[in-house]
Formats: sequence, structure tokens, C-alpha cells
Amino acid sequence: MGSDHGAVVPLRAALLAAKELPDDVHLVLIGDPRTIEEGLRAEGGDPARFGIVASSDDITFHDNATKALQSKPNSSIAIGFNLLKEGKLDAFASTGNTGAMMVGSIFSVKAITGVIRPCIPSVLPKENGGYGILLDVGANADCKPDVLCQFGLLGSLLAESVYGIKNPKVALLNIGEEDKKGNVVTQSAFGLMKEQTQFNFVGNIEGRDLFNDKADVIVTDGFTGNIVLKAVEAFHDLLKTRGVHEPFFDRFDYENYGGCPVLGVNGSVMIGHGISNEETIKNLIHLSRNVVNARLNERIKEAFQ
Repeated sequence: MGSDHGAVVPLRAALLAAKELPDDVHLVLIGDPRTIEEGLRAEGGDPARFGIVASSDDITFHDNATKALQSKPNSSIAIGFNLLKEGKLDAFASTGNTGAMMVGSIFSVKAITGVIRPCIPSVLPKENGGYGILLDVGANADCKPDVLCQFGLLGSLLAESVYGIKNPKVALLNIGEEDKKGNVVTQSAFGLMKEQTQFNFVGNIEGRDLFNDKADVIVTDGFTGNIVLKAVEAFHDLLKTRGVHEPFFDRFDYENYGGCPVLGVNGSVMIGHGISNEETIKNLIHLSRNVVNARLNERIKEAFQ
């Protein structure tokens, strides 16, 4: 119910995904039952193929994220988190209010024991045709050194489990490659990351190295990461507007990836763009299944034990 386009786009996405997913995958749609049933039939779909859970009083992008889940317990986001917490869902995905999704992740299903700050990653296309992971991209604007070090482990587990990158190279985004570069936080984080043994730390990298093969996982705070992500998306949109269709730059289109998981919480929570079209949300559904099948949360819990 949180899509910028209303319910019709997520419903179209659900129908597209249902055609591609195996029979043992069951999609549950949370929202106004009448809207869902009429919308599915209008698109030539059968409502009986889906689980439908009623919600009301939905959270909008104008609502305060912290207060909304308490003041609107019957919203689709609040109900989705309750179902996930109760084990009635394997994954919960939404293109609704991102702030409310993060609040629900932290205060409903809660952080995995040992994780200081859950975070949001993003996919970066690489020149060699592969993918890299950038994190955090917005959940934590200010980070202490130990938090950045944990991001390295979380990103490494995501890269290996979901994207199949063996022994991923983890780097710290900085203003220079030398060990002593950066501010107090990055210098301290470098020392912690260099001493740990749980992931393959390769040192500092600069912004020019985002898309080459120096690192598979790039660690930064959410303030910097969000600026990098939005700049990359803006560059893609600028090229598209100017009619430039180069295969590498086409891979910058967020529609190809659908969304991203919230890393470090007790449940598979997936966040997508509110402006997503049906193809994007379909990809978000596929990513949700991949995260569940990769046992990402179980691997994170094992690593933090």
C-alpha cells in the first residue's frame, strides 16, 4: 500500500513474480482486501493464488516514522512486521515509508544480538561485469569506528551469501589509500578492521575506486554512502536524459536491483524505492526469496556469536 503509484503497481509486480517463482513460494499481499481483489482481477489475476491480509490507516511519506507504527497499528507496515516477528512470513518487503521500515526493523523484529547498528546496503555495478556492495547508504548518518568495522562483516556476509562473491574484498571508503588518511573515525576504524580476522580487509580506497575490482564491499557511514548513492543515480538519469545508452551505465539503473535487505536484524526485511515500477518490485520479490534461501540472517547470527 505504500507505493507512490498506489496499489496497482505492486499488484502488477506480484502477478509478474508469481509467474516466475516456483510453486512452493507463496506471496502474501497486505492492504485493503477489496482494492487488492479488484486490482488483481483487473489485471487478469486470480486473488485465490495469493494470501491477502487486511490492513487500514496506512502510513504515508508525510507521517513521522517513529510515531507512525504506534499510532497506526493496523497499517500494512505494522502488520507486516508483526507477521514477520511471529514467523508467519519468511520475508517482508515494502516500497513504503523507509523510515517506518527501519523503525520496525529495529524496534519490532530487533537487531541481532551483537549487532550495534543495523544498516542498509546498496549494489554497485563493477567494470568487470560483476557487482559490489556499498554500506551504509542512509540508516546511520553518524558512525563510530566499531560500527564501521561491523559493517565490513555484514557486507562481506551479504556479498558471499547472496551474490556469490568468494572471500569478498572489504575496503574502507576514505580520502586516500594510506593507513593514516582520513578523520579520527576512519583512522580508528582502519585499525579495528585491520586487526579483525572475520573478513578480508584490503585497506582504504578512494571514490575513484568505487567501480573497479579493488574492493567487493565498500564501507562508509550512512551520510557519505547516501550522497554517493544519490550522485550515482543522478549521473545515470543525466546520461539517460541525454540519450546515452552505454551498457555499463545502463547497469546503474536501480530498477535492475529492486531494493536491498536491512542487515543485522532478526528477520528478512526488504526495502524498495517508493517510485518503483512493477518490474522493479518484481525484482524486489525475487531478491527477498534469494535472501531467505541464502540463509543470510542465520549466517549473520552465527558470525556474531
